[in-house]
This record gives sequence, structure tokens and C-alpha cells, in this order.
Amino acid sequence: MLMLYFSGTGNSKYIAELFSRNMGAKCFSIEEDVDFERHIGKSDTIAFCYPVYMSRVPRILREFVTRYVNALRGKRVIIFCTQLILSGDGARAFMQLIPKGYVRVIYAEHFFMPNNVTNVAILPTAGEGAIQRCAKRAQKKMKKACDNIVLGKVRKRGFNPFSRFLGLFQGVLLNKVEQAANKSVRISDKCTLCGVCEAACPMGNLAVSGNMVTHKQNCTMCYRCVNKCPYGAITIVWHGKVRQAYEWRYMDNE
Repeated sequence: MLMLYFSGTGNSKYIAELFSRNMGAKCFSIEEDVDFERHIGKSDTIAFCYPVYMSRVPRILREFVTRYVNALRGKRVIIFCTQLILSGDGARAFMQLIPKGYVRVIYAEHFFMPNNVTNVAILPTAGEGAIQRCAKRAQKKMKKACDNIVLGKVRKRGFNPFSRFLGLFQGVLLNKVEQAANKSVRISDKCTLCGVCEAACPMGNLAVSGNMVTHKQNCTMCYRCVNKCPYGAITIVWHGKVRQAYEWRYMDNE
């Protein structure tokens, strides 16, 4: 069994690692330099974990699946999504990336996690208490999911008609938001050219060049740069003040 995940600021990484510990599965970020085709080929069951972006799959993971889709043929698939409020059909949307009949979904679940969009005033920032509560709920939910998988119980969160209806409008909007993100990365005069954002970006979108940071119109909207910047100097799409940096900070002592 294999777990592959993408995580912008730690939420999905935590869920992926919870699953791996419970099921004894190998676990890799899709950003790692490993032979994914070989690992996928050796596994009969592949789990994917990712944050839901407007009821859809992040572009970086969409591109990854497209690259390895033939290796997935005939596999059993498990889908875990992390979400803030409404995820709609975020898990079902994954299946839009794979030709019909290639794989069989044996489980799909969504996990509520803290907000990492820290420069939009209407969205709550997550304190330590909220993170701890989310972690405890996630542990309980993952334990139940893993027990169900072992017992052969199939659950497909996000695959029902109501979820699909909720996700329809958001999914249409995502294309426009992604296009806006590619063009509207802003670096304020708080920037000190420290290079943290350049090192953190999973798309290689940011580069310190001369006396400024430039972007290559290749943003996947993971919000890692926004939250990694020690000076709150970066925003994408929405350009409110970064109230506080977010990064998953749960200390699991189990």
C-alpha cells in the first residue's frame, strides 16, 4: 500500500502520515525525488491526499496524476481530502483526472482542517487550541477510516449528487482564480530578499533576481510562500494584510 500526497502548509501531510502509520503504508510527498512509477507499480492500493481548492484538485497534483496515469491502471484507490468549509465533491473530482475504468475507488473521505488563507479577513485564523482540536478529530476519523478499509467497507465521501451540486459552481470558479493567481503574486516593500519563498515554492515559481523577487506565472495556490515569508510580504489573488503565518504545529507524542 502506498500513500502519495501534496501539502501546502502541513494539513494534508499530517493526514497522509496518520494514514501511513495506521496502515503501515509507504508515504511520499509528490515533491520528493523518487521513482514514483516503480513505487506505484509495486503497490496494489494507492492512497492520495491533498487539500481541496474550490471543490477541485490542486494543479500540482493534477499534473502529477497526468504524468503517472498509465501506472495507475488496475489499481485500487483511496482518496483523502483536507478542507476548510465546503469541499463539495473534492474527492470525486480526483476521478476526473483518470480515464473511466482505470481504477477502482475503495474509500474516500474529507477532513476538516485549520485555515491557511491568512490574508482574507472573513476567514478565521487558527490558534494552537484549534489546531489541537482538529488533530484529535482527525485522529479519530482516520482510525475509523482505516478500520473500515481493513474490513472492506466502502465509503465514498463527495461522490453523491448533493456534493456534486455543491462543487459545481466552485469548480467553475477555480479556473478563473488559478489564472488570477498566476498573474497576481504581489511582493510588498517588506521583502528583504531572504530567499525563503524561493526555496519553499513547490512550482519553482519564485526567484530572487537582482533587487527583487520575480514570479514565472506558475502558481499552484498552495499558500506556502504567503505563510513561510517571515515578513508577511507576499500575497496571491487576495491582497489583504497577512494577519499571522500558518503552519501545522501539532506535536504528536503518541
